Amino acid sequence: MRPVIVAFGRALLSQMHFRMLMLTFLPFLISVAIWAIALWLGLQPLVDWLQSHLVGSTGLNAAGGALSWLGLGALKAVIVPWVALWLLLPLMILTALIFVGLIALPAVAHHVGGRHYAELAQRKGGSLFGSIWISGTSFLLFCILWLVTLPLWLIPPLAFVIPALLWGWLTYRVIAYDALSAYADKDELKAILKIHRWPLLTIGIVTGMLGAAPTLLWLGGALWLIVLPFMAAGSIWLYVLVFVFTGLWFEYYCLEALSKYRAANLASIIIAERGIVPGAHADSQFSAETKDDNSPHFSATKGRG
Repeated sequence: MRPVIVAFGRALLSQMHFRMLMLTFLPFLISVAIWAIALWLGLQPLVDWLQSHLVGSTGLNAAGGALSWLGLGALKAVIVPWVALWLLLPLMILTALIFVGLIALPAVAHHVGGRHYAELAQRKGGSLFGSIWISGTSFLLFCILWLVTLPLWLIPPLAFVIPALLWGWLTYRVIAYDALSAYADKDELKAILKIHRWPLLTIGIVTGMLGAAPTLLWLGGALWLIVLPFMAAGSIWLYVLVFVFTGLWFEYYCLEALSKYRAANLASIIIAERGIVPGAHADSQFSAETKDDNSPHFSATKGRG
């Protein structure tokens, strides 16, 4: 877990960089413009449609009865708007994810790679089509799981655990690919994602927990509809901020993992070609040889990396 913690610290410091803070505003402004129009035109029709289909239903009556039993009968009036916001939330996440992916993540990769991994060759194993495919299929499965697990969210502990797990899986699938696409070739990309699956998923889950903050802020708008536009704007900015920080965290971890992966491959190639027998003597012989930068074989191999 040490590489995960180190990457977290480096990402946190980079997030404070003026360029990274400014990077959150363009996706935020675009997303706010889109959602301001969408909520103005579509929120009330969606609430009316849900009202016509849910009033008198068993589920709505059960939810209203549970609130009355808890002494929260006044909240029954906001159940339908609350459901409408839950249905819109995945689309808000997708909006933030798309614009961060198109605008912010390439700049994050350039910032991290240029400042800390300038010697790492860019082999461009990822592609725009690959990124769109990973994002689209992952988000589709995310939406299905989101809707299927909605009834479980009425259980207080699961209301925090399930979003974190779903968010973590989604960010792991999407951002890890984008973090490596410019620097790793196709084989390296597959290998890194496979070898480091659990650390990357851990990063995704932690950032998924961070994503709970804008989720709660957004849903708070259902209780005070008069401040819904401000809640929506604030939650969108927090989503963008979380995504940019997530991109930095993944980028630092992935580029460090890629750097070590290439170094290990280089060492294995030199050992195989030199016919060095594994052991303590071989290790010292290999160290002495690799320190010789004037070695023709080492220079040629280094050039390939």
